[in-house]
Amino acid sequence: MPRPFSPKVVTANDLVLGDVVYLTAATRWTRDLSEADVLTDEADAQLRLLEAEAQSHEVVGAYLADVTLLEGQPRPAHFREAFRAKGPSNYLHGKQERL
Repeated sequence: MPRPFSPKVVTANDLVLGDVVYLTAATRWTRDLSEADVLTDEADAQLRLLEAEAQSHEVVGAYLADVTLLEGQPRPAHFREAFRAKGPSNYLHGKQERL
């Protein structure tokens, strides 16, 4: 029996800077997970992923990442995504500086 579809976001890496980015509802890329478009329909998620993959001039490695909703905000569902959302771990600037 197939597993029920869980909420997801489209994520990738910025082609120039390498930062983790998320696709918004306006089809632009953001570094802030809270601005990501949370997808709850499997067919819609696959279409959004295709849109992201077509933006190879901006991003690389687009895929669907599981999220949970906490007070209406997306949160990473897995350790890997939580780690990616925090940014590079070898220096304190960018996202980690804010944390």
